[in-house]
Amino acid sequence: MIDTTRIEKNGKVMLLAYDQGFEHGPVDFNEKTVDPAYIMEIAKNGYFSGVVFQEGVAAKYYPSASSGQVQNVPPLIVKLNGKTSFQGEEPLSLQLCTVEKAASLGAIGVGYSIYVGSEIEERMMVEFSKIEDEAHARGIIVIAWMYPRGRKVAGREADRDVVAYGARIGMELNADFVKVPYTGDSESFEWVVRAAGKTGVLAQGGKKVDWENLDLEIEGAMKAGARGIAIGRNVWQDKYPNDISKKLSEIVFK
Repeated sequence: MIDTTRIEKNGKVMLLAYDQGFEHGPVDFNEKTVDPAYIMEIAKNGYFSGVVFQEGVAAKYYPSASSGQVQNVPPLIVKLNGKTSFQGEEPLSLQLCTVEKAASLGAIGVGYSIYVGSEIEERMMVEFSKIEDEAHARGIIVIAWMYPRGRKVAGREADRDVVAYGARIGMELNADFVKVPYTGDSESFEWVVRAAGKTGVLAQGGKKVDWENLDLEIEGAMKAGARGIAIGRNVWQDKYPNDISKKLSEIVFK
């Protein structure tokens, strides 16, 4: 069994995600947030149970074990695949970083996106399956970003049955956690959680929204049985990121 408690507090997970620079480009950033060092400062505030980086950010900004500063930051999850925002209707995201390299950077977990509903989804599933085997053999936690994308699911990316299908696939592929979009209400999201079985469900933070809407979404996801959240822009795009992360932690870890 993989020890998932390494990225948990009180049995729950709150990840700070910063892979948007690769996926979206600098459009999400301002003068502060474009600097990964600023994100590391937010990560050090004590509320997060893990931080998600692509390989280059992890290599350049996450403290190495030799620095003696790793104990001051949340555990590292390295995202192993990625794509640009220039792709068409049928997205494909393939492996860019190895499990071995992620481990050498100090990662205790790895992440991988599968675009459920893409006509090319099988390529990602096959690749993920090999990554899962290697990571688990090393005792590394595996998180699957199960995102509905592509013409087969166009306009239904947050539908209960579509999101639940993605969560179920993640469980069947032996992911420890799946990161999925929130379906809009607690009742429908409860079905997503049930579909994932013993695989923990993490609600996606998504685009920046006002606190009232974010509060309702996270409350709803946790009420439905989610194991936690993986959130980025709604924290580090905020004027007061530490305040937002504290509020979120009170919902997630209570």
